[in-house]
Amino acid sequence: MRVSAAPSADRVTLEQLTEDPYTVYDRLRVIGPVVWAPQLDRFLVTGLDDCRFVEANEDLFEIEQEDSPLKRAMGEVMLSKNEPEHGVERAAVNPALRPKVIAEVWRAHFEANAARVLKRFRRLGPGADLNADFALPYAAMNLAAVVGLPDVPWTAVQRWSLAFIAEVANVQGDPRVSEANDIANAEADAAIDQRIAELAGSADPSMISMMLRAGLPPDLVRANAKLAISGGVNEPQHVLTSGVHALSRHPDQLASVRAGEYTFAQVFDEVVRWMPPIHTLMRQARVDVELNGVMVPAGSLVWILLGAANRDPRHFEQPDRFMVSRTRKPHLAFGSGPHICAGSWAARSSIAEVAWPLLYDELPGLAPVDDDARFHGFFFRGLPGLPVTWNSESDK
Repeated sequence: MRVSAAPSADRVTLEQLTEDPYTVYDRLRVIGPVVWAPQLDRFLVTGLDDCRFVEANEDLFEIEQEDSPLKRAMGEVMLSKNEPEHGVERAAVNPALRPKVIAEVWRAHFEANAARVLKRFRRLGPGADLNADFALPYAAMNLAAVVGLPDVPWTAVQRWSLAFIAEVANVQGDPRVSEANDIANAEADAAIDQRIAELAGSADPSMISMMLRAGLPPDLVRANAKLAISGGVNEPQHVLTSGVHALSRHPDQLASVRAGEYTFAQVFDEVVRWMPPIHTLMRQARVDVELNGVMVPAGSLVWILLGAANRDPRHFEQPDRFMVSRTRKPHLAFGSGPHICAGSWAARSSIAEVAWPLLYDELPGLAPVDDDARFHGFFFRGLPGLPVTWNSESDK
């Protein structure tokens, strides 16, 4: 294959990606599979195969960067590390998040939290915001349990999560964002340290406990607990509301699910393909690399565009359509390879096995008040709000 310089997408900006990434992805595919974006100072990779290649080859594309936004926000987290360091920390976390542990331990917590939040949500009545009044507290409560902070209020977990992800996305260095992140780090570190002390000589199935049992030092326990907090609220929260939004726009598909023709597990897989809660992963070229005919110079920053890869027309028929009946194919909503999202099974269980079935059973006619709700965000993308209605007569 002839190797050439990357074509340039001179007008692509972070603002455009935040407002409407899919229109940008369509433009990028026309320009080329690997594109240089001068205003972002990065190479952008859109194809599923190319994105997977970049993720899989740490000898060519390293995850650690001199100014890693993950390090800046939370410290020496495992997602900012290459192998073998990453693998050591990931192995310490995995026992708390295995499907068997989720089914035997955490699902009961998810069910109790869902029932608790639904009780309050139902009292708010039609017009309540499914995002702020159900998905957010539900995800934060679940996360506090799994991480190992059962006594921390969900509102604190939510605030920390928002501060961490805001700092990850703080590419312009807003000092107000950094200050909020510093406060969140101090509060979270104090809560985690208290829990570490409480777990001395004992154990439970939580992430903090498993990391301690594996011998990780306190600074890595703190960092990786905060990493879980950064994505463990935002991602399931947005998947939950994105699914209700999508099903409301496709009532025939919702009817098929309710009739048992398809499952909520299939809904989950299509939602995260169609509207992944995270749209990019960051890498840096270790050496000069040829990627699909384009030369990526050593030291260059690269964005793996997960949202674009999940709608790659070479892999998915009618990729922009939401179709629960779609034949399941591998996608990159949770990444791939050694860095694949550790919490994916917990998210599937809490949403597809617990939240969606409960909501549709207990709130007949559940649907958004406004069918034109708009998604927002690029690093983390979802619905800022989703007021919903239902047949409130069923509550009497």
